[in-house]
Amino acid sequence: MSNSNISRRKALGTFGLVGAGAVLGACAPAMAVTPPKANLDATIFNFALNLEYLEAAFYLAAVGRLGELDAAGGSSAQVILPAGFNGKDGVGIASLSPEIRALANEIATDELAHVKAIRDKLGINAVAQPQIDLDASFKAAGKAASNGAITGFDPYANELFFLHGAFVFEDVGVTAYKGAARLLVDDKAGGNLENAAGILAVEAYHAGAIRTLLSQRRTQAAAAGLTVEQVVQAISNLRDNVDGPSDLDQGISPVGTGANAASNVVPTDVNGIAFSRTPRQVANIVLLDTTGKAATGGFFPKGLNGDFSAILAL
Repeated sequence: MSNSNISRRKALGTFGLVGAGAVLGACAPAMAVTPPKANLDATIFNFALNLEYLEAAFYLAAVGRLGELDAAGGSSAQVILPAGFNGKDGVGIASLSPEIRALANEIATDELAHVKAIRDKLGINAVAQPQIDLDASFKAAGKAASNGAITGFDPYANELFFLHGAFVFEDVGVTAYKGAARLLVDDKAGGNLENAAGILAVEAYHAGAIRTLLSQRRTQAAAAGLTVEQVVQAISNLRDNVDGPSDLDQGISPVGTGANAASNVVPTDVNGIAFSRTPRQVANIVLLDTTGKAATGGFFPKGLNGDFSAILAL
């Protein structure tokens, strides 16, 4: 497996309503003072909202419920899907087994709820859903991950491809929320930090479920002569390549041999702790950007909605 505080201020119960200009009172000359943390809560949750729009669209389309995105404040019209697949017919991927369909429905409902919850908290400050590409982006990701061996990757073509598509997102959501935790100011009961931790926990459950299903099929043939395990590792390598110099992402290859062999469903460091990604690293992945500077591309061909310059530089 791979290796991988600052004092907080009380804040109001809605995102971003505490100013960053609060100052400390007079202190004894010898007393060391930690400057107050800038309030980036609203910016962080709007960044997260872009990602939740993406995940909700992906899963809702898979089970034919994409139209539900509109009532939640998103826009199904802003979602690009593979030709011939509209994601609104109540069926979605026809070949899903009852068990995988049930899981996909559960995750779709969770992700839709995240969109609603974050939009409700942000109120008028919530960003609108940007254009989301679930067609060319996956094709590009599949090709890049496999050095051109996998072409025309479509996560809605069958059940196995759907699970691979889900793997692209799930670990990213977990590491994104963990990485953002250190930046949040509102740490009171029921506040932003606790809400973010709650969403992180749900994303981790989702990721664990997807990783388990793929691990169970790891020796199965997938595409272009590659097994499920190899495709998953290729996706993991792609995420590592675009998110910067760190080498923290993990596939599902077992660790050890024989009676001491262990699965790698839970990607942790030697201390059993999940790793973090910065907002810039997350942006690199969803924009499929290796330069660390792109503002558009990948799953967001017109870019994310919102000004994230303050957190992308952290």
